[in-house]
Amino acid sequence: MMSARSLALALAFALLAAAAATASAQSRDDFLAAPVLRAEVTVTGDLVLIGDVIDNAGPAAQIAIYRAPDLGTTGAMPVDRVLTALRAHQVIGVDTRNLREISITRLARTLESKDIEASIARALQHRNGLGDAANLVLTFDRDVQDLRLEASNTGAMEAISTRYDSRSQRYDVTFEISNETAAGPTRLRFTGTAIETVEAAILARGVERNEVIKASDVVIERRPKAEVGNDLAGRDRAVGMQARRQMRVGQALKNADLARPDLVQKDQAVVLIYQAVGLHLTIRGKALEGGTEGDVVSVMNLQSKRTVSGVVTGRGQVTISAIPIVAPAPRLPEVSDTTSSIQSSQAAALVAIAANAASTPSPKTE
Repeated sequence: MMSARSLALALAFALLAAAAATASAQSRDDFLAAPVLRAEVTVTGDLVLIGDVIDNAGPAAQIAIYRAPDLGTTGAMPVDRVLTALRAHQVIGVDTRNLREISITRLARTLESKDIEASIARALQHRNGLGDAANLVLTFDRDVQDLRLEASNTGAMEAISTRYDSRSQRYDVTFEISNETAAGPTRLRFTGTAIETVEAAILARGVERNEVIKASDVVIERRPKAEVGNDLAGRDRAVGMQARRQMRVGQALKNADLARPDLVQKDQAVVLIYQAVGLHLTIRGKALEGGTEGDVVSVMNLQSKRTVSGVVTGRGQVTISAIPIVAPAPRLPEVSDTTSSIQSSQAAALVAIAANAASTPSPKTE
């Protein structure tokens, strides 16, 4: 039977073994939980915490040791300076993994200037007479560059106040961006001017009156709508048309500036047509002025040498139409509906009758 002394010794050995096992386990835990330095650190706030730069920081994790870099930027920190800051808070035995420096990046949300401008244009479109957002040109009272916000600002840019004065062309727009944190939303305000523009056909060179416009004479540019008005001529319409007046380089083409090209040129030999019921007579003539279809021009009858007025009805063709004649007129010989084959002396008499009987049309429209 075991004596009391033997029992006491056995119990003592058991206690020593348990203590040794506990110490060994604690040593293993301490080894596994040793702080380890991170090579790359990212932060979302304006402070760098101990828990940001090392793993296994323990109770010291929430202690701030540095100010974070500017929004959206990255800074480098020498390892010896990091260790000095950690020792000041009793954090020792850090495994540096032979690093010489660590990088610290502050996350941010970046709003590009083009996206800001597009958001303002969408807020202003169709307001107080403005057109589509794509046609608006914005200027800012202060130069707008890319903006960096705290990464927690994840919401969309929502316009909460939009004002536009059509007389001064000034705008004032305020946006709100929601925040993931308990902090209130971020507000951004922009002011400046908004001008609506349109695509216009612009002369690349000066043109003279009655000059035909060629494709190389026209370029497409955006111009303020208030400057060019609403009567703009498109490029397709302008090319091949004739200028009604002299126009300078850089001028926007309008429909009122254009006319169809002259079908009759000044001093051109033309066919002078006299037509009435049952009569169609053609005689050679000389145009004394140019004109397009529908214009009234003066023509010299080359047989009678008299000047008559007629309407341009085709290329190199001027027509005189008879009207009721009040005074008795000599009987005309019968002719067919096609070109007359009467003698030259009779043809001259017919043209003279037509010239005397027809009232003088209005001058050519410029």
